[in-house]
Amino acid sequence: MEHVTYAPSGVCSKQIDFDIEDGKIRNLVYVGGCNGNLKAVGKLVEGKDAKEIADMLRGNLCGVRGTSCADQLAKAIDKHYS
Repeated sequence: MEHVTYAPSGVCSKQIDFDIEDGKIRNLVYVGGCNGNLKAVGKLVEGKDAKEIADMLRGNLCGVRGTSCADQLAKAIDKHYS
């Protein structure tokens, strides 16, 4: 299992932490941001294929920010695999 800590940019959350085990997302936690929504994201992605989650969430926008906490998760996954 590999632990990933990512500092998102352009969003309310300050940190994204998760584990990747056998290509699956585990234990996703956002620090800061919209607490209820981000807990829901964690539940929805738990045990799912990380690359599929990145493909699904990449480009999701929050208002006029040009990104979102979900998009930042995709960036964190992409960075992990690059």
